[in-house]
Amino acid sequence: MSTRSVRKIRETKETKVELHLDIDKKGEVKVSTPVNFFNHMLSTLFYYMNSTAMLLAEDKQGYDDHHIVEDVAITLGEAFKEVLGDKKGIRRFSHQIIPMDEALVLVAVDISGRGVSNIELNLNREDIGGLATENIFHFFQSFSYNSGVNLHILQLRGYNTHHIIEASFKGLGFALYEATRIVYEETFSLKGSL
Repeated sequence: MSTRSVRKIRETKETKVELHLDIDKKGEVKVSTPVNFFNHMLSTLFYYMNSTAMLLAEDKQGYDDHHIVEDVAITLGEAFKEVLGDKKGIRRFSHQIIPMDEALVLVAVDISGRGVSNIELNLNREDIGGLATENIFHFFQSFSYNSGVNLHILQLRGYNTHHIIEASFKGLGFALYEATRIVYEETFSLKGSL
C-alpha cells in the first residue's frame, strides 16, 4: 500500500500556510509559525500522529495570533480530509485518556465526515507563549469542521494550563493515528460510506 500523503497551500491577504503531511510514515516533523507555543503544540500533534509533517505559516498582517491559528486549522483540516480519500477500511473511531502530571484529558474522535466538536477545557490563563487560550478552542473547532472529524475533548482533572493543552494535543494526535489505521476490508459504516 502506498503512503497517504498530501501537500497543501492556503494563502489569503492575512496569512500563507504551507503543509506537507504523510500519515503513514513516521519521520521528521518541522513546524514554523510566529507563535512559539503553537509551534510546540503542532509539533506534539504531528509526533503523536506518528506522521511526517512540514508546516510553515506566515502572518502577513501581524494583528494577533487568531488568523495564524485559524488558517493553520483550516489547512490541516482540509489536508487531513483529502489524505484519507474515501476512508475505505479505516478504524474510524478512537478515544484516548491522556495524563500529564496532574492533568487528565479525554479525547474521542469519529472520522464520520461530520465536523462537529465539543471542547470542554478549563484554562486559567488568557495567554501562553504568545497563544491566546481562547484560540485553542478555535483551533480544535476549525480543524473538526474542515476535516469532517467529530471531535470531543474533555478535561477530567487538572489546573496547569500548559499540561491541559498539551494533553489535549497529544490525545488528538494519538486518536487520529489510531482512527486512520486501515483494519477493515470495507468502509466501516452501515451506510457504506463516510
